[in-house]
Amino acid sequence: MTTQTVVVVGHGMVGHRFVEALRSRDAENRWDVLVLCEEPVPAYDRVGLSSYVNSWDPAQLALSGNDYPGDDHVSVRLGTRAESVDRDAKTVTTSSGEVIGYDALVLATGSYPFVPPVPGSDEAGCFVYRTLDDLDRIRDAAEAAGTGAAAVVVGGGLLGLEAANALRMLGLTPHVVEYNSRLLPNQVDEGGGILLERLVTDLGLAVHTGVSTQSITQDAGGSLRVSLSDDSDISAAMLVFSAGVRPRDQIARDCGLQLGSRGGVLVDTACRTSDPDVYAIGECAAVEDRCYGLVGPGYATAEVVADRLLAGGAEFPGADLSTKLKLLGVDVASFGDALAESEGALEVVLNDAAKRTYAKLVLSDDAKTLLGGVLVGDASAYASLRPLVGRELPADAASLISPAGAQVGAGALPDDAEVCSCNAVTKGTICGAIADGACDIAAIKACTSAGTTCGGCVPMIKQILESSGVEMSKALCEHFEQSRAELFQIVQATGIRTFSGLIAKYGKGTGCDICKPTVASILASTSGDHILDGEQAALQDSNDHFLANIQKNGTYSVVPRMPGGECTPEQLIVIGEIARDFGLYTKITGGQRIDLFGARVEQLPLIWRRLVDAGMESGQAYGKSVRTVKSCVGSSWCRYGVQDSVGMAVALENRYRGLRSPHKLKMGVSGCARECAEARGKDVGVIATERGWNLYVAGNGGQSPKHAQLLAGDLDSETLVRYIDRYLMFYIRTADRLQRTAPWLEALDGGLDHLRAVVCDDSLGIADDLEAAMARHVHSYTDEWAGVLADPEKLARFVSFVNAPDELDPTVAFNQDAAYAEDGSRKVPVLIGMPAVRSPHDDFVTAD
Repeated sequence: MTTQTVVVVGHGMVGHRFVEALRSRDAENRWDVLVLCEEPVPAYDRVGLSSYVNSWDPAQLALSGNDYPGDDHVSVRLGTRAESVDRDAKTVTTSSGEVIGYDALVLATGSYPFVPPVPGSDEAGCFVYRTLDDLDRIRDAAEAAGTGAAAVVVGGGLLGLEAANALRMLGLTPHVVEYNSRLLPNQVDEGGGILLERLVTDLGLAVHTGVSTQSITQDAGGSLRVSLSDDSDISAAMLVFSAGVRPRDQIARDCGLQLGSRGGVLVDTACRTSDPDVYAIGECAAVEDRCYGLVGPGYATAEVVADRLLAGGAEFPGADLSTKLKLLGVDVASFGDALAESEGALEVVLNDAAKRTYAKLVLSDDAKTLLGGVLVGDASAYASLRPLVGRELPADAASLISPAGAQVGAGALPDDAEVCSCNAVTKGTICGAIADGACDIAAIKACTSAGTTCGGCVPMIKQILESSGVEMSKALCEHFEQSRAELFQIVQATGIRTFSGLIAKYGKGTGCDICKPTVASILASTSGDHILDGEQAALQDSNDHFLANIQKNGTYSVVPRMPGGECTPEQLIVIGEIARDFGLYTKITGGQRIDLFGARVEQLPLIWRRLVDAGMESGQAYGKSVRTVKSCVGSSWCRYGVQDSVGMAVALENRYRGLRSPHKLKMGVSGCARECAEARGKDVGVIATERGWNLYVAGNGGQSPKHAQLLAGDLDSETLVRYIDRYLMFYIRTADRLQRTAPWLEALDGGLDHLRAVVCDDSLGIADDLEAAMARHVHSYTDEWAGVLADPEKLARFVSFVNAPDELDPTVAFNQDAAYAEDGSRKVPVLIGMPAVRSPHDDFVTAD
């Protein structure tokens, strides 16, 4: 079979979804895929664009598999724009002048920001909010403006509020200007808009609704004067246009393809344009003359075209325009006919001013069928209500949105109800997967894609699992029927201090590599005993066994603790001398400390003796424990700092050092809202305010990054530490094995509200107990490496060969030549087809 070529113009979320869908189904490799990506980075999560402000790391937004590793049938050209299409010759000419032939062409060009025709819109200081580059430019302007400077966002829709939140996170004071009478005019009604405006105003936004931007002028000092239609003016350091998007259809227009009446590339339900060899998907496609600006319908068009290229007959199934999101920490959801535009529609509204929640259900004229709804302040009912749109309600409408009313369970949903709107997965599909053996959330995600995009349907998937009779095993492993949390309570209640004693009374067998380290962690979390004391030493994994991280070449790394990134000149000198004397490779880590690589096991005590003598201690980079507390320089040095972030970071790291937990813990302290310490990407994030500290919890990096969520605000230092004590000990007691804080919070019944009630309000009456447990840890802390150096029995384990302790392992070594040239300069790999590049900072040595 002859292989054909499909050229994809655009590599956003929808373009990436198309490539994934085609390659996953093209078992015979009928198609080679060439992707033209205009941006310098491959597909990333544009829906989560605002989270870029937390890290300024594009990799954290990258979509999984966006470089298609190991797939020889996919090629991605980064930084390459499609300039023109010759439909007669079936070629695409790129910005580099290359002419590429195609058998099929897929336009996934997306959309561009709409800039209203306002006089002065091209002034310096005016930006749009669409790409990573846009945010980089906004960041630079925000830094120049300074903390607290005013900024205007034109547009109070989804993108406008996202932009306002980003400006707020950059330390600016945002003003949102919305032409309509309410925020989110396409998602919420008047009542929901009123509450939403009140909630975001309390968070520091100035909202101007029912007005338009008349003109923008720049004064001699560079500030912008934004004149509004109500004759008011706003003096601002910058302005961001986020007033909607328009389909990016210029390339289709230039090559003569038929366009929609309001723009966009006109396509039929097969997503085919007026040229049968050209398709359009995502925001640029006008499906039967309608463009959709949400990712769910875009994914549906991608799936249709992938199927069509493989001789299928898929058609666009229609679009679910439901949305559920968190804007500036406020839950908002709308679904179905949210604005009650259907003839004869009835509205049932619960507006709870005291609790700051608004809920509305839109019903058919006989009050039996659910047509849509709006939720503001509390969107927890969204997952169960949205699949019922177009169906008869299982209970009285008012009771479904009343806190003490009826609850819609998974059993009330018919099999054809769509549970995951992002990926068009029905309850029947999920039940089929369960019948085929998918018995947990991860398995269902893997075989149906449900819950893999926004995650809003995960609670309903869990309900379906439970209602299907699937017994969700909580056993830690085959040797313990109890969960980790239950074993923690057993250890705490019984006082058992050995693995053998625990398994003899509550388990069976001799244990495994799952339960042994888990129990070792529990024992370490409930006492100050050294982890290498007695029987515990045999339970540890390879890293804890030698109190160091093993590297891929068999050597180990050494990481001394540097609280808050602080290190004295004398300690730096000692570290340098150790690295020189032992031939170690040194690197500054992302946690603001120094990692020394290449140590052999028998060298570890020698290295640590010198570090301990210099007043340093173990950084526990090897353990499931508190790693680092990252900080900016705060008010001590920074002109923007409002609190002493370094002092707080040092105090927190010294307090929680050595704390063993189900997984590693990272913290960050930022001295102002500019967030240089990236605190909202940490398990514990602390951000200074004028009145104290904001406490954020359950943020994680890694493969599935999560933003930390605000637990409490404007706390004094004593209350901050007390709340962190409670939060950490509650997590340590209740989390599953190897469960980080973000998935732990997601799985916690009641979520953030329950956690806040436990930590801040002591709803379970255990606050004193949690604080006492942390106090015991703080009081009993001792440095693990100092304990090894003082104990000849523990030192005896640090040898290459147990039966020949004085011999070295010749196969284990750090190869300096792998990283450096003979003159000490660093080697850099040469990319095929790319010229060697010399840096102004280093002498790079490159291969021929």
